[in-house]
Amino acid sequence: MEVKVSGNDGNLRIKWQLSQIDIPISDIKGVSMDHTYSGEERKAVRIGLPYGHTDRIVIRTSSETYILYTSNGGMKEKILSFMEAS
Repeated sequence: MEVKVSGNDGNLRIKWQLSQIDIPISDIKGVSMDHTYSGEERKAVRIGLPYGHTDRIVIRTSSETYILYTSNGGMKEKILSFMEAS
């Protein structure tokens, strides 16, 4: 039940359970880590289960903020590599 990310035709694809979210890479303004339990951004779209996961990755776009709850330590770097490739 881990959150998964992939690059697809200029989009960042986030999959978790039965959900799939495509974010245009050109809309991503920043990717960072959040060390709080629930995330500092109150209106963020939260993806994943907050308990049992050690990393909180924040993706800021022009219209939304997403918080990914994961134990995959290299996910931030993976997202950044998709941004650099585009």
